[in-house]
Amino acid sequence: MSLIREHDFRRLFLADTASQAGSQLLVLALPLVAVSALRASEFEVGLLGACQTLAFVAIGLPAGALVDRLRKRAVMVVSDGARALALASVPVAWWLDVLTIYQLYAVALVLGVFTVFFDVAYQSYLPHLVPRERLVEGNSTLEIVRTVAQVGGPSAGGYLIQLLTAPFALAATVAGFAWSALCLAAIRRREPRQEAPRAHLSKEIAEGVRFVLGHRLLRRIAGCTATANLFAAVAQPMVLLLLARELGLDAGAIGLLMASGGLGGVVGALVNARVVRWLGQGPAMWLGIAVPAPLTFVVPWMEADWRLGLFVAYEFCVGAGVVVYNVTQLSFRQTITPEPMLGRMNATMRFLVWGTLPLGGLIGGVLGEAIGVRNTLLVAAAGACLAFLPLVTSPLRSMRELSAAGHPDARP
Repeated sequence: MSLIREHDFRRLFLADTASQAGSQLLVLALPLVAVSALRASEFEVGLLGACQTLAFVAIGLPAGALVDRLRKRAVMVVSDGARALALASVPVAWWLDVLTIYQLYAVALVLGVFTVFFDVAYQSYLPHLVPRERLVEGNSTLEIVRTVAQVGGPSAGGYLIQLLTAPFALAATVAGFAWSALCLAAIRRREPRQEAPRAHLSKEIAEGVRFVLGHRLLRRIAGCTATANLFAAVAQPMVLLLLARELGLDAGAIGLLMASGGLGGVVGALVNARVVRWLGQGPAMWLGIAVPAPLTFVVPWMEADWRLGLFVAYEFCVGAGVVVYNVTQLSFRQTITPEPMLGRMNATMRFLVWGTLPLGGLIGGVLGEAIGVRNTLLVAAAGACLAFLPLVTSPLRSMRELSAAGHPDARP
């Protein structure tokens, strides 16, 4: 946490805090607008989830090449502003009584496009502010922000939704994105002027793809994350439908239940360095995914009784494991990648691992209509238990150190 004493990192930290708090409210509020305000079906809720992530497939790769050509802080500021404007249209349309599911689809698509640019620029900007030997510290600090937001965001957002209704609660997310843009604009350190762009964008995209797919460890990490994300996207809309529609829980109660995942994430961020020192970087990655996965099977059997406690335990353990995995693999990726390639590497990874999200949302919606919410959650649980296989069948299974200097795969 000593990095927070540095002015520029502190501004990035504050921007991330505001953006993450708004995003965590958005996770709950946007689908609840569809479920409670528009009475959307299972398929429509799944399609809404797919729209939020479709941009990672549609523009993920060119976004990385474009970010490498631009100043990354400017990309983040513009992305925050665009997301704030898109979201502001929802409460306005609701107030005018003209809100439709199709507007939610459009807003979700716009959010997805600018989230792609923001995330690629954000992950590529940190090495500009922080020395590479302190990237684990920087990523852990920012991961704590995300997980603290997961603790407070859903619970506070749930009660805010009850108080204001879901469409008007989105105003808090609009404010979060606006504050994030202001904090980023206050960073003093200026990025060096980018080199003149090359003539062929497709060539730059291909270089990023070859770098990731040509690296045997990055390939395995991408396979693990893509599988986990696919089945998480199948489950997420169905979990909300189960809690809100079948169990009849209000938005405040749903927010409190989901906050337990953020609490687990805080614990994971705080103990991450010790876990990595104890187990090694490779084992910390695959165990962070493998250990909590079987708990996914408690979700389909939930009822509005003591079994909600099992859901809390599931959320807590998954939150802790995901943070350990994310901090370890992200720091490794940033360490081994040359700075001019960072945007394309991050965009390629995002394309591969987030590209499964819209597919998962569609699969979840179709299965929810065909076999019901609980059976769909069983399918998602079975798939989640397979995600660790690309890691445990690779050299990562036992590698303690993944440093750029110590492994032949560290070069493009």
